[in-house]
Amino acid sequence: MTDNEAKAPSAVTFHGSWTDFAKIALPNVLLTLVTLGFYRFWATTRERQYLWGQTRFIDEPLEWTGRGLELFIGFIMVFFVIVIPIVLIQFVLQGMLLQGQPAAAAVLVILLFLLIFYLVGLAYFRALRYRLSRTYWRGIRGGSDNQGWSYGWSYIWRNVVAAIPLYLLYPWASMSLWNERWNKMSFGPYRFESSADWKALMKRYLLFYLFPFLLFGGAFILGFTMAVSGNSGGDPFAAGGAIVAVMVVLAVLGLYIVMPIAALLYYSKFMRVAISALRLGDLEFAFTARSPDWILFWLANLAIYAIAYGFAVMPFALLVTADIAQFAQQIETGESFLSAGVMIGVLLAIIPIAFATSIVRYRSWKFFVTHTEAYGEVNLDQMTQSETQASSHGEGLLDAFDVGAI
Repeated sequence: MTDNEAKAPSAVTFHGSWTDFAKIALPNVLLTLVTLGFYRFWATTRERQYLWGQTRFIDEPLEWTGRGLELFIGFIMVFFVIVIPIVLIQFVLQGMLLQGQPAAAAVLVILLFLLIFYLVGLAYFRALRYRLSRTYWRGIRGGSDNQGWSYGWSYIWRNVVAAIPLYLLYPWASMSLWNERWNKMSFGPYRFESSADWKALMKRYLLFYLFPFLLFGGAFILGFTMAVSGNSGGDPFAAGGAIVAVMVVLAVLGLYIVMPIAALLYYSKFMRVAISALRLGDLEFAFTARSPDWILFWLANLAIYAIAYGFAVMPFALLVTADIAQFAQQIETGESFLSAGVMIGVLLAIIPIAFATSIVRYRSWKFFVTHTEAYGEVNLDQMTQSETQASSHGEGLLDAFDVGAI
């Protein structure tokens, strides 16, 4: 990258605002609620149409052409082809155990676990394939002719190999899967090329990996020191209580503050290394978000959810304070959970949480777009339409296993 390229305006820009997005997100939440969740497929489509339309690459907007019906069909296919068979297998397992066949039941459990693991990998691949096939730029789309069946097996064996040395090879597994996934994708006439090196991630990963051991060792040394000082003249019971209190505080701080920060440090490095090794024809990509950017992004999302949960508990707080004695009596009789007031409170509580989740999705898209850079040249004369086969249905597997495409 030259100095002129570094000073040039970004090739990838986002022009949306959360207030405009909120006008889409809030009706989506309400319609999804009154339709018992069925509208969410069309809600997802409306969100993506806005987010894609507000994203420009070289001053040309992206276009999302996916439909809610496609996502709904994907959900139906997964429900009947995967979810129902897995539920039936649960009954078969119970029957095997009742008939005294624990060995056969154990084999079936292992096979079921491998099947689910395979489908998770397949979901990652097919979701990315579907989203590229529905993303248009200057009338040109992406996609892949690969169906992802072999990627599912790669997802299994690479994660198994990574787990053998107690997941010390996780960076190798995740980065090699990233490379394999993108190397099978294309946009227009060009194939993506990804050659990210997993070894650049090891320092950050070891920081995250070794932290629980360092925390436990530090707490043990601190506790031992306090115990020795307590036994040398102080109250041993008071020292023991202090030890427990210190260890609890360290555990809470480590679990909820330090560990997430360590994970963000690793993920920040992962995205920079992975995207900087991505190529499309003469285009090169980069991701500029550093660790402080991720931490601020994460803290803002936590603040949004904290506010949402505050609004969510408000109906219950009003219900309790309105008549505390009556509410306590209903709890004793079990009627409070069936009362109309509580049911309405639950419905009202869903709205701010679901709305906050939509805003976080908006912020996530904006974060990735604003920190993504592209360098190189695009020859528009050579940009022809992709000849890859477009998926006929949406991301049912993705929804079923709650995983992301990128």
